[in-house]
Amino acid sequence: MSIAVLVLLFFVWLLPFFILWRIPRPTGTLVPEEAAAVPSVSIIIPARNEQLTLPTLFGSLKRQLFPVSEILVVDDHSEDGTAAVAAGAGATVVESAPLPEGWLGKPWACWQGARRAGGELLVFLDADTLMEAGGLESILAAYLQRCGLLSIWPFHRMKRPYERLSALFNIIIMASIGSFTIRGRKSRVLGAFGPCLICSRRDYFAAGGHEAVRGAILEDIALGQAFKRAGFAIHNLGGRGAISFRMYPAGIGSLVGGFTKGMASGARTASLAILIPIVCWVAGGFIVSFLLPVALLGSDLQAAAPWLILHVLYILQIHWILSRMGNYGLLTALLYPLPFGFFAAVFFISLLRTFFLHEVSWKGRKIDIER
Repeated sequence: MSIAVLVLLFFVWLLPFFILWRIPRPTGTLVPEEAAAVPSVSIIIPARNEQLTLPTLFGSLKRQLFPVSEILVVDDHSEDGTAAVAAGAGATVVESAPLPEGWLGKPWACWQGARRAGGELLVFLDADTLMEAGGLESILAAYLQRCGLLSIWPFHRMKRPYERLSALFNIIIMASIGSFTIRGRKSRVLGAFGPCLICSRRDYFAAGGHEAVRGAILEDIALGQAFKRAGFAIHNLGGRGAISFRMYPAGIGSLVGGFTKGMASGARTASLAILIPIVCWVAGGFIVSFLLPVALLGSDLQAAAPWLILHVLYILQIHWILSRMGNYGLLTALLYPLPFGFFAAVFFISLLRTFFLHEVSWKGRKIDIER
């Protein structure tokens, strides 16, 4: 293999340092005077068949020192005990009205919750999130420093081996949002993260809220763009130390289904300035992981040395990136060809469903995709 190819692959390896340079996270606290001045807070949780995840979230919210005005759980036509669990935890349960034409389930649930909420600040939380000790205070402090729309991608806490197959998905989600490049606050932000959003009630309705993104599969990206159109700033942070989640604890099938739902749509809306470096970096990882064993099987071990160096560089880099996103551990980085291959398979399925079948499914609902 020529020196030029090796040099090119080295520069490809460098790309994540430009697009995932720094991932800020909420670290502030509220002094007593600031805490007293914080507007009333409503937490809104859209929930469909979440009886197993809600107790963890409610337990973490009860441990927060900052008081909230209300917790609203919008029961999105659940087929399990979601409503009973929420009511038993002291939340106000909002029974979702029938899904209107042109709406998807999550935007409809969030919209109903926002209209029902009485707080001046609205905090939208996914049912599978967990607020770390002092996390709510840190998130509110971060919001008060920035205003506009603040969104946070939770730290991924995994318990079972298959969950680590999400590694490349998490990297791409964080990179594609555009908030963590080497340009810092000058970066062009694509949208927001859906699991944790905070904004003022006034700004939410001025931007059109979830009604403006009623039919969007990636409603978080679309909501961020709606805020941008309305003239509000968007701020995205990583959640380490403040908020975490287990994305798909129900099994590998839920992991595939969850990412299949949005990956192709996300690629269609991503900025080319971010998408192209990501594609090149992933392709470089595939090339290195494929050609290293080929080189090692050859008779010239000296020729295999550059490939071994590149392979080790990928391992160290992936471990550095993932350590800021979840408890993936070094083993995930050592075996990075596995999550890379898993990503490629799921992305192919997503492309097939999005552009050929024009249909995806999630939580028992079929979602039609515009042709």
